[in-house]
Amino acid sequence: MDGEGHPISAFRLGTVPYEEACRLQERIAAARAKGAVGDTLLLLEHPAVITVGRGGGEEDVLASASRLRQAGVRVVPTDRGGRATYHGPGQMVVYPILKLAGGDLYAYVRRLEEVVIRVLEGYGLPGTRLDAHPGVWLDGSKIAAVGLAVHNGVTRHGLALNVAPDMPHFDLLIPCGITDRGVTSMERELELVPRGEDVADRFIRAFAAVFGRPVRRGDPAALAALAGETLEHPSWLWQRVSPEAEAAVGRMEHLLAEFHLHTVCQEARCPNLPECFGRGTATFMILGETCTRGCRFCAVNHGRPAPPDPHEPERVAEAAARLGLEHVVVTSVTRDDLPDGGAGQFAVTIDALHRRLPGATVEVLIPDFAGSRAALDRVLAAEPDVLNHNLETVPRLYPQVRPGADYRRSLGLLAYAKAHSDRLGRPSRLGRPSHGATKSGLMLGLGERAAEVFHVLRDLRRAGCDMLTLGQYLQPTGWDVPAERQLPVFRYVAPDEFRGYEEWARGSGFQGVVAGPLVRSSYRAGALCKKFVRTPMVSRSDVHP
Repeated sequence: MDGEGHPISAFRLGTVPYEEACRLQERIAAARAKGAVGDTLLLLEHPAVITVGRGGGEEDVLASASRLRQAGVRVVPTDRGGRATYHGPGQMVVYPILKLAGGDLYAYVRRLEEVVIRVLEGYGLPGTRLDAHPGVWLDGSKIAAVGLAVHNGVTRHGLALNVAPDMPHFDLLIPCGITDRGVTSMERELELVPRGEDVADRFIRAFAAVFGRPVRRGDPAALAALAGETLEHPSWLWQRVSPEAEAAVGRMEHLLAEFHLHTVCQEARCPNLPECFGRGTATFMILGETCTRGCRFCAVNHGRPAPPDPHEPERVAEAAARLGLEHVVVTSVTRDDLPDGGAGQFAVTIDALHRRLPGATVEVLIPDFAGSRAALDRVLAAEPDVLNHNLETVPRLYPQVRPGADYRRSLGLLAYAKAHSDRLGRPSRLGRPSHGATKSGLMLGLGERAAEVFHVLRDLRRAGCDMLTLGQYLQPTGWDVPAERQLPVFRYVAPDEFRGYEEWARGSGFQGVVAGPLVRSSYRAGALCKKFVRTPMVSRSDVHP
């Protein structure tokens, strides 16, 4: 291969729609052909899809259009070689984007097959080749398909290894147009489901050995920029803003200016600002507009903030009263410069809201207070109805996404808050019920894998978290901002995938879940809080691991 000895960057992308993966490959391949990037390895899964290669194969699709729709399987043409092939969950798809020296495609295919054979050997499975058909076989049944495209000397597409796919889906077609041989999987042969992470790890090690190249983990934050082209916003992210909403935005901005207040809606450039301002709601942001941290997903300014304004809590309460809010959400910048991290300002603001709006519920979206239990106790003592702290992303991505934060510390904050909400349902010192709910949220589309998302959701339930929000990460200041300041979007998560996470979360015991591309931490927060208050709590002991 051209570039012998230089490291190959490997990216594990999770679940990616087929067409989106093709566009990503094309952009990386174009950059590789120009020498702008090095060789790249993409490991991912696709939602259920039948792809038809340059060799034809439409006639190999056996199922009717209605049956395909019922099975949730699409048919998509592609520019790789070969005929019809199935991709779906439980199948590891690998796309090597390599500069092919000498144009020896046959030798390249043999090396890809050898990688799979070595992976299978590690599980005690004797993978073999068939001279007449590319791919890897077990006792005459195909377990891995190979299909390639080469343009300007750079490879695209690659192979698909059947780890634990939905095998009945292969009955919808004649895989690769081969009528006299069947298809199998590692799950079927081993009679157990191998861990996807283990299979991927073994594949990367085998790839490095067969190709004689070191393979390093690529930086997910850099991949979209590395591709050299902006991902197009899918249709589901576009919103129309009515003249009435524009007028309501103007009125809200005038009110906020009158009270000298900030909102996270404005500072973080929330895409739902017209909708929320149009409904007369906003998320107040206390402790100024300058953050002491530089999280790479946020548009809020970071630097040296001004001292807290002692009159700010009363202005928040008065503005909330003017708006007639029944549910008030208060957040803040992170203030690592303050001894209590700003907890005292939160407590005073909650007290002011309870006095000014005794019938309203209060939700606070707090920072981690650098792990200070005393600071958290001060906020809890003020009796917010909902204590929200976002985990934001999966543990693996914390160094890129949340420098200065710690996954276990944030998870521990939520667990501690829940454990200390034993006053739930009792009259508080203000003579009002205190609900003691906890809430958290994640952004998707930063390079996380589906298995990692489910792991985080399980962690949250074990910590007793009651409510959950899941939304699409959107780069707040555009693609012209350097990656070291703001992360580019790694991928756009489809609405169906959000619905799947939402259904799983509800089934695992979360009492309130809102998931969708435009969902943010405080999106429809009042409705979510009301649902929680009406719904009996589920004990953490009832949550399945």
